[in-house]
Amino acid sequence: MVRNKPNWLKAKLPTGSKYKDVRNLVDSNKLHTVCQSAQCPNMGECWSRGTATLMILGNICTRACRFCAIQTGRPTELDLGEPARVALAVQKMNLKHCVVTSVARDDLKDGGASVWAATIRAIKNLNPNTAVEVLTPDFLGRLQHLDTVLDANPDIYNHNMETVKRLQRAIRRTANYERTIKVLRHSAERGFPTKSGIMLGIGEQKEEVEEIFKDMYEAGVRILTIGQYLQPTPDHEPIDRWVTPEEFAFWKKWCLDLGYEVVESGPLVRSSYHADEQSDRYSRKDSELAETA
Repeated sequence: MVRNKPNWLKAKLPTGSKYKDVRNLVDSNKLHTVCQSAQCPNMGECWSRGTATLMILGNICTRACRFCAIQTGRPTELDLGEPARVALAVQKMNLKHCVVTSVARDDLKDGGASVWAATIRAIKNLNPNTAVEVLTPDFLGRLQHLDTVLDANPDIYNHNMETVKRLQRAIRRTANYERTIKVLRHSAERGFPTKSGIMLGIGEQKEEVEEIFKDMYEAGVRILTIGQYLQPTPDHEPIDRWVTPEEFAFWKKWCLDLGYEVVESGPLVRSSYHADEQSDRYSRKDSELAETA
């Protein structure tokens, strides 16, 4: 059993007025954040910078992935006023770049795609200068639902691969490798800057990591995040090993040499880590949207 978390995994404690402002904003607008629900180790750092990843469609997921801390069950919440509240929160935080994610809602006919689209449009209508990055579920591979989201014109599309091919069934269960590749390829083929990420330290082998990076790149992914898997509770998948900062640096160089344009790789990196720094490079301008419409 892996024990004794190494020094390089110490996260910044929540402090400062910015952190308090973000927490008050989230609480007062009855919003969910993946920062809280997924126990993100970077919450203190990001909230202290005035950024947060907002989570729509409630905080109960219909799936039971072995790596994820988000509560699993039968959702009862479908709040059609949520898009407007999210847009207002983005305005109050004065965000240049916002990240929106959601639980999986396989209980809904469209997987929640219509709420996704309404949220993107509400943010853009109220905050025309804010870039919108979306981190969506796979909608069970139903591309018509993914197109509902993409038709609302997010600036960056993100869907995480999470782990190597061999471990997909054990770790993700309802999702699978081929479906995720299909979703990523569809986004890239429609001209959207496409992003994905994986965890290390969950039992993968070096040649399997090389394979997944090559497959994602071939599918059109150009923005990549690589982080350390952290076991949320004793009931979740155990940690296989602590991945060193040197190995994360190795994979960053390896992926950049392969052709990826942006690689965030480190022990505490998560999907939206420093996502705001990608805005200037990847925001989809109106002229670009017209060309790809």
